[in-house]
Amino acid sequence: MRTTCVMPTSLPPSSPLLTAGEMKACETQAIQKWGIFSLVLQEHAALGALALLGRDAPIHVLAGPGNNGGDALALARLARLQGRDVNLWPLTSTGAPTWKGDAAVQARLWEGMGGGYRHVADPAQVIGSWRGWVVDGLFGLGSKLPIPPVLLPWLEALNGPDRHFKVLSLDSPTGLDPSSGEVAGPVLRADSTACFGHMKRCHGLRPAKDFCGDISVVPIPLPQAPPSTLSLLRRPGILGARWDAHKYDHGHVTIRAGNVGMGGAVALAAMGALRGGAGLVTVLTEAAVVGIVASQVPEAMVAPWEGRLPDKTDVLLVGPGGVEEIPDWDGPLVLDASALRDGDGAKWMGRPNTIITPHAGEFSRLFGAAAPKGTQGRLAAIEKMLDRLDGPPPGALVLKGAQTLLTGGGSRHIFVNPTGHPGLATGGTGDFLAGLASARFARHKDDPLKAASQAVWLHGAAADSLGEGPLLAGDLGPALAKVFRGLSGA
Repeated sequence: MRTTCVMPTSLPPSSPLLTAGEMKACETQAIQKWGIFSLVLQEHAALGALALLGRDAPIHVLAGPGNNGGDALALARLARLQGRDVNLWPLTSTGAPTWKGDAAVQARLWEGMGGGYRHVADPAQVIGSWRGWVVDGLFGLGSKLPIPPVLLPWLEALNGPDRHFKVLSLDSPTGLDPSSGEVAGPVLRADSTACFGHMKRCHGLRPAKDFCGDISVVPIPLPQAPPSTLSLLRRPGILGARWDAHKYDHGHVTIRAGNVGMGGAVALAAMGALRGGAGLVTVLTEAAVVGIVASQVPEAMVAPWEGRLPDKTDVLLVGPGGVEEIPDWDGPLVLDASALRDGDGAKWMGRPNTIITPHAGEFSRLFGAAAPKGTQGRLAAIEKMLDRLDGPPPGALVLKGAQTLLTGGGSRHIFVNPTGHPGLATGGTGDFLAGLASARFARHKDDPLKAASQAVWLHGAAADSLGEGPLLAGDLGPALAKVFRGLSGA
């Protein structure tokens, strides 16, 4: 994978997800360029993490041997200065605390204030009586997995089903690789994570993210995040309509879709476009399907396909409902499902003003690769695809799945969508998304990445507003309307 990232003039609202190496480089820059002391960074981190804990609850601090242990020692000292009930448990392979670097300084400060250390041979004997908060300062940014065997009884006891305390992890839960979304072994499940400075990949990628609980970014004096290749999408900024807007101001989406027996897919795509803000939607389908679609989506114009596109088309969507032939069209184009043919991935990524929306299996056909599995697998597949292309691709890719990924549109950057839940794993939701992407593209005709990122965020947010559990693709329309009203402040 290349280490540089070429970007267009603007990117969707997002937060970078750094690797451990990128984060360490950011800290090193602050220390060497600004002359700031690393202990100052540690004090800011500890003070910010301490503010996340309930004021009167007792605290059990678990301190590892490295810098994460130094953060834990600083937090324990600051809590003691506030008169808090604090117990410090140094968990090392030797059983006796051995500190180095900044952690050794923090230990001397702790001890100088009269702070002591707690030890126990069998953690299960004491953890059952713990209340309040447990602070996980065992292994953070410098984690080397697998974790030492001495910690396994602690993790087993701390993760017990009947724990009567909450866990705050400092920077990342012990057992996670900060640079990855994978979970390779035992992990301490946190209720909250104090993320220092900038988010790391484990804070944004699943399944690792699910072990972090509520993530709070604790500001510490650092430069802006360094250039990265991966970011987490944030809530999009969507402007309201002018008071005198005309339907053509909101865009005309034409949908070429729908073979016999597939009218439902066409109707859902049309509804996605209408709910996504298109001012006009024209559906061109097979003659036998016209009546079915028209009865389900009376707001759309529905006609049989006769080989021509209507005038004033702003965006063309092709694919839902089994349509493979792509009309001759040089304007903004969205391709879904059946329109995505084997080996054509590079072709469409090289076409300006194009959005393609494959799932993992379709991505495999498009780019001649094994179907990627999981977020980490799909991320690696995109990185390999980008390395094979000549420069930043003008076309935008929406790789659907649990945590949809996006790239292209003039950028090699990869974006992770944080919204949505497993209820979207049902037939028709992809057709609705294709229509929604077309509507947003009609609003942003020269920016396929912006349009695609808005669509996937809104699609997932609509599902989130319905709550966890199964849903019907048709449920997304009314839910999306509520999401839009929330974004506009109505």
